[in-house]
Amino acid sequence: MIPTAQAKISEATETCLSCHESVTPGIVEDWRKSVHANVLPGEVLAKKYNVKVPKKFANVVVGCAECHTMNPKAHKDTFEHNGFQVHVIVTPKNCATCHPAEVAQYQKNKMAHAYNNLLGNPVYHGLVEASLGPQSFKDGALVYEKTDPKTKADACLHCHGTKIQVKGFATRDTEFGEMKFPVFEGWPNNGVGRLNPDGSKGSCTSCHPKHSFSMEIARKPYTCSECHKGHDVPGYKVYMVSKHGNIFSSKGHTWNFKPDNWTVGKDFTAPTCATCHISKLVDQDGNVIVERTHQMNDRLAWRIFGLVYAHPQPKDPDTTKIKNKAGLPLPTELTGEPVAEFVIDKKEMAKRRAKMKKVCLSCHSTEWVEGHFAKLDKTIETTNKQTLAATLILLEAWNKGVAKGLPSSIFDEAIEKMWVEQWLFYANSTRYASAMAGADYGAFANGRWYLNKNLQQMADWLKFLLETKKTK
Repeated sequence: MIPTAQAKISEATETCLSCHESVTPGIVEDWRKSVHANVLPGEVLAKKYNVKVPKKFANVVVGCAECHTMNPKAHKDTFEHNGFQVHVIVTPKNCATCHPAEVAQYQKNKMAHAYNNLLGNPVYHGLVEASLGPQSFKDGALVYEKTDPKTKADACLHCHGTKIQVKGFATRDTEFGEMKFPVFEGWPNNGVGRLNPDGSKGSCTSCHPKHSFSMEIARKPYTCSECHKGHDVPGYKVYMVSKHGNIFSSKGHTWNFKPDNWTVGKDFTAPTCATCHISKLVDQDGNVIVERTHQMNDRLAWRIFGLVYAHPQPKDPDTTKIKNKAGLPLPTELTGEPVAEFVIDKKEMAKRRAKMKKVCLSCHSTEWVEGHFAKLDKTIETTNKQTLAATLILLEAWNKGVAKGLPSSIFDEAIEKMWVEQWLFYANSTRYASAMAGADYGAFANGRWYLNKNLQQMADWLKFLLETKKTK
């Protein structure tokens, strides 16, 4: 860091601070302690990383005005504020001014497309409605009502991201008199696939919270836990009961999370989520083990959660383009076979797994690492088999006319909900446990016991439905 950098605050940012130090002191103090407030982009990014930083930003710190007045014509939320054209929402397009590589990588990431991948996919849009929509009981039956946008924003879209739209402008009384501000729909939100008023996708603040934009926070598992804790994505829970999580809980307070080149064994002694999936790692001689990436599947061969079956990672982050033989927007057939046209091939899978193994081998022996991945492969095979069994039961129910199935909703009947839980909760949990060495979540804590129990309940329910049909 450059100790004198805060003396090089731009005149525009000084103007912002003169009011906001009293209006939003928490934000200002968070910023003052940040790297942005203590480093000159021209001294660091331009010289060390060969990033072409615009001249007007090179020799002043990154402050309020540098972010919130950038490219005002591109932002539909731009408004006049104390003589400046200011926009509320700082987007990846803004961040790309100094971080072009990171933003470009992120746009190749499924997270950047998380909003449309969910709501633009009719199958998963149906799952959202069946999960969130309020129900009423009329004429002896449950009736699903349409989900309110605020409910979606407070649930699935909290993590997937909302579509932020400017609905107009309103005047409010402030301690400095009347001021005009934009009125938003879909705000506030920090979701990973947020659709921004300047047309960009994503939110850097999902992992690097404003206004510190801390690398340290992004590297700690608490950040990932915001969206990876539930039954469908139990990454944080699995991590915390693993040996890696145990070491982090015991020793993490002594680790150094701040260096750009994160040194294995020196800065930390067990991985966090960022270690395996994102961070640039070096050995104690400075040799690069893996480069930093903001494409979160760059070291992942398999996609193990969120879909009906585990399958190779999709080629394109926009998964709404995918269609299987039945015309469904799914990367596998209902019987589990991957749709080869839309997923990475074995060569690419091997390349990505090799990157992940480099991370593992920085602490573990070859035998240990190979054994770990052999267990994961077997888990993928067996959980897909258990999901197939559940799918066959469901298809039997549809074919025998005791459940409606397509083209109506496939998520609103009891046997259909059991099927969803089979892959969305229990298979996912089991695979996470295997991938991250958190064994109990793959056994009795939402793991294999529940896969088998749920199958039995589905089979019993199918039998009940068929017998009931006979008596009518």
